[in-house]
Amino acid sequence: MCLFFLCRQVVWLIAFQPVRLPVCRFTMGIKAALPRYELYLYTAVLGVALIWAGSWIFDASSENVNRKAFKESVKPGWHYFGRKMDVADFEWMMWFSTFRNHILFALAGHVIFAKIFTLLAPKIGIDGCKHRSLIFGIYGGLAVLVTMGWTFVTLVLSHCIILYSIAMVKSKWMCFAAGLATLASIKLEPYNSWQESLVTGSFDLQDILFYGGCGFSIMRCMSFALENCEKKDGNFTFSDLLKYNFYLPFFFFGPIMTFDRFHAQVNNTQLIRKDKELWNITTKALLHLGVILVVDVFFHYLYILTIPSDVKLVTKLSDWCLAGLAYSNLVYDWVKAAVMFGVINTVSTLDHLDPPQPPKCITMLYVFAETHFDRGINDWLCKYVYDYIGGDHDKIFKELLATFCTFAITTLWLGPCELVYIWSFFNCFGLNFELWVAKFFSLPPFSIIEGAMGEAMSRRIRGVFNAANFWTIVLYNVLSLNSLEFAKLVGRRLIFKGFPLSSLSVLLVTYCGVQLVKERERHQALLDDPEPVKPVDAGKEKAE
Repeated sequence: MCLFFLCRQVVWLIAFQPVRLPVCRFTMGIKAALPRYELYLYTAVLGVALIWAGSWIFDASSENVNRKAFKESVKPGWHYFGRKMDVADFEWMMWFSTFRNHILFALAGHVIFAKIFTLLAPKIGIDGCKHRSLIFGIYGGLAVLVTMGWTFVTLVLSHCIILYSIAMVKSKWMCFAAGLATLASIKLEPYNSWQESLVTGSFDLQDILFYGGCGFSIMRCMSFALENCEKKDGNFTFSDLLKYNFYLPFFFFGPIMTFDRFHAQVNNTQLIRKDKELWNITTKALLHLGVILVVDVFFHYLYILTIPSDVKLVTKLSDWCLAGLAYSNLVYDWVKAAVMFGVINTVSTLDHLDPPQPPKCITMLYVFAETHFDRGINDWLCKYVYDYIGGDHDKIFKELLATFCTFAITTLWLGPCELVYIWSFFNCFGLNFELWVAKFFSLPPFSIIEGAMGEAMSRRIRGVFNAANFWTIVLYNVLSLNSLEFAKLVGRRLIFKGFPLSSLSVLLVTYCGVQLVKERERHQALLDDPEPVKPVDAGKEKAE
């Protein structure tokens, strides 16, 4: 169970993965341009390298499809492909194959139930817009009751009552203490086993829904309690907490929307669609469907999830194949997060909510400070822990304390075990190390040298460090997706045994990718903050 939630965590923040830092620390020279031919060269190198690495993975998948170690995770797929399919990811299979109809039925029921109420409410003299949060809560509560039983609902309600009672005291430290203690009760033995035994019945998703439902419920209750501490006049009601907590699309799998945002949006009575909003919702839904189909096709040809689990096979693969496997695993996990949250967000958008945005692709992440997949939990941590303690994130000691507290909560959320400790330590270290390096190179003579060399050259030099940092992020997080042994093997092959040829060639390709990402960021920065048009020379204008 600990391992499942560690893998699930990479979706939830990689879940609490390194949190957002002030962008100004890493955006020096963000508008610096490089020659067009240079960018064309980077694109060509990156494209060839991806095809090359993909071909190695394809060959490894095809040649070893009948290995005994693949028996459990490589099953017959779509018969017209004539190939077997990688089914190692239980979560993907659960969402888009095994329990697809159940999940769609529950979410569609939510939308239909809300729509019927909206149509009937005026006829019985009820303001549907004003009471829609109540309808969402009633449907969510009934759906959870039917799915998990009355004992589970009673358990969740007991958590709500405890944290609501503490919230009335309006003491932040007491809210945190009570919330973390409640969270620990479902993460640590023997308390979690005792609570799980209260849930009667048995079905395939019971463990996942139990821990997901309880965990997210506690985090939402903590958000409610902390926001109630900030409320100056009176308190929020217990019904506000229940309506927030039992909103079905977010209940079992997230994402988390902090209580202040949810309360403000769900009680907004001015329900007006933006221009082309329904068209955009439909387009995103079709895009998610297309991505699901593409991933299923890829699973018939590239066994990126099964191969890393076979240590004997992995030791025989080339350095390029290992690098491709490590990178593709993180990309796939981002795709899974984007699609899963995208489906949920589509439903919540139909409810006139503005849910957390989709995760940022791992390809775009070359600094720990921006490495987060679940923006909902990332916002939760930043607001209540990281920013609260770290302030402006410019002081080394305060930053260290803020990251330590953040990853301490991360470790508790995941369920303490050796793999979680390793993952948390290295990501916490990486986040702080970036600050130390930034501080060091901001001192003379480095700052003077960088200022003299020009923005384009500064961008190139920073790109070299960013490329190395990118693979640090990959190695630190691939252990949570696959195994510690696979991460260690990839690290040894790319850093030591593969040096200098494999190490430098992979670094070169990564450098090309980083520069293309920087170019995309440059264009976005120019759109967000256009450079002012230079005024016409006054003297020249006068002479004319």
